Amino acid sequence: MATIKDVAKLAGVGVGTASRTISGKGSVSPEAAARVHAAIAALDFRPSSIGRALSKQSLGMIGLFVPSFRGNFYGTILETTDNELRAVHRHMVVANGSGDGSGDSNGREQALDAIDFLISRDCDGIVVISHELRDDDLIRIRQRMPKLVVLNRASEAMGDACFSVDHRCGGELAAQTLLDNGHRNLAVIAGPATAPDNLERIAGFLSVVAEHGIDPADVKRVESNFTPDGGWRAMKALLDQGRDFTGLFCANDDMAIGALSYLRHTGISVPNDLSIIGYDDVDAAAHTAPTLTSVHIPMEEMTANAVRWLINACYGGELPVTRAFPVSVSERHSVARMRGAKRPVRQA
Repeated sequence: MATIKDVAKLAGVGVGTASRTISGKGSVSPEAAARVHAAIAALDFRPSSIGRALSKQSLGMIGLFVPSFRGNFYGTILETTDNELRAVHRHMVVANGSGDGSGDSNGREQALDAIDFLISRDCDGIVVISHELRDDDLIRIRQRMPKLVVLNRASEAMGDACFSVDHRCGGELAAQTLLDNGHRNLAVIAGPATAPDNLERIAGFLSVVAEHGIDPADVKRVESNFTPDGGWRAMKALLDQGRDFTGLFCANDDMAIGALSYLRHTGISVPNDLSIIGYDDVDAAAHTAPTLTSVHIPMEEMTANAVRWLINACYGGELPVTRAFPVSVSERHSVARMRGAKRPVRQA
């Protein structure tokens, strides 16, 4: 493999001249530069990433931590991050690890270990999405890696390095959708109690329920782990307590998909016997049977803007960045109106 010394020798110049020509920094005569470029072509010379890093003080690489590579939700984050970085000729290195998603201490340790890995790889900045990490963890990480951005989470300590949505509003919309369709006997499959965004959406759901005269204590709840298998097991647990509810809110779509699968297994019809609304509105929601009504979280837009913010911070860019990510409901076929239920009267 040719080295920069080989290039300089063939071009008849010093190593310094060859280096300045390759980096584009410093004064080099047109004639010398032409000979260097000819030598590069003849030797098929490719500067090493380490060499470029020494000249630019950057590897041109962003780290991304996601809890898992599985599922629809994290796939959107991975793809969007890669697209945004490639658009500015940068690349990413990805690490994962959060145990089984149940919020245990092992998950937090895996997340911290994975972020240590990204820092040790000399990433220029890091994108983090995690409900396992505590705010004080994020503060300590930022002390080591100042160019850090946090997805899907609001933290006063992290300031404008956070990009998130109003998850409480998302929970409110889920409740209102079921109530508007006449459902008053309700149940919830919640995510881990360690996940701040889960707590917000459940709190929003229960607040609207209470406003409509329903005691939140009467809403059946089972906690699970944001996976289809978790949704299957949680749905079974709810039905084992008795099928006295007609509307179900699942705190993410993967759990809703698992719940739908269990209901098909038991012969319970959705939406004729039970209406279900999910959360996130992942691509798969439009392809379930029946198609899944879901609270739409603009994850692609949120991720894209977080990555652009980090690109600007790392490389002095001026990419446009927005922080407004409205939450809405994508209405499909898994929610139906209760027989005899009146349509809600909307205030002008």
